[in-house]
Amino acid sequence: MPHFILEYSSNLHEKLAFQTLFESLHKYLVSTQAFPLGGIRSRAIRCQDYRVADGREEFAFINLNLKIGPGRDMALKKEVADQVFKIFCDWMEPITKEDYCQISFEMTELDPVLKFNKNNIHSLFK
Repeated sequence: MPHFILEYSSNLHEKLAFQTLFESLHKYLVSTQAFPLGGIRSRAIRCQDYRVADGREEFAFINLNLKIGPGRDMALKKEVADQVFKIFCDWMEPITKEDYCQISFEMTELDPVLKFNKNNIHSLFK
């Protein structure tokens, strides 16, 4: 943890540089000193089948979800959510200047009883 999961309409695919966004998001999370580098993961999922508003082909969407483990206070979560959304919107600005696009972001804190993980990468970053 944490995980960034990005879903986007396929009409955006050729316009986006995902690694640039992921690098910025990872650097920011590490800078908070509240998230270990070895646990951060990002992925982008292209949605071939979608409909935005009235179905115009030029309409697009992009949704970012940040899943985090439990244990951080609300002030930190709010600060992180605000900054992640700013990084995300700034990255999308070249698109939104030219095209119609719905941008959304949500941070989800997972239940400690129902979250399981095993990660042998953490030891590389100690």
